[in-house]
Amino acid sequence: MNAKIDLLHDSASLTETTHPILDADEIFTNAQHYAQQHELNFSGSIHPIDAWQLVQLDRAILVDVRTNEERKFVGYVSESVHIPWATGTAFNRNPRFIKELETKVGKDQNILLLCRSARRSALAAEAAFNAGFKHIYNVLEGFEGDLNQSLQRNQSNGWKTHHLPWQQD
Repeated sequence: MNAKIDLLHDSASLTETTHPILDADEIFTNAQHYAQQHELNFSGSIHPIDAWQLVQLDRAILVDVRTNEERKFVGYVSESVHIPWATGTAFNRNPRFIKELETKVGKDQNILLLCRSARRSALAAEAAFNAGFKHIYNVLEGFEGDLNQSLQRNQSNGWKTHHLPWQQD
């Protein structure tokens, strides 16, 4: 529990991030405590590094809820299942989201939802929880993270800034 993970990748990204290594049960417990503390209407929220660990341990399924356009032009996690919460550049709500989630993933799985900045995925998590998905989690920070003071993403947090695996077509 006190161990640290050093995510130092290639020489082009000499950014070091430390994050405690937790076992899967601790990650889920922390996520549920986060949900209680923040009065969330879904199972909980999980740090990106913990989310990736759960995926690698086959303890959860990562679902990318961003649009096709975002995935194409910004990138995506190849191990993710794609079910858009909204579609197109107008972000029209996908009326089939819950049905697609049930068909592609199932209600009995631990599901981690990922979007750009963790806002749409939180909305999707709440909708899924209300539809009977009892193990539905939001990935904090999202794929690109929050805007910084210069109104730029990918600078302070998010999946990509933690140097977690992703690709772009």
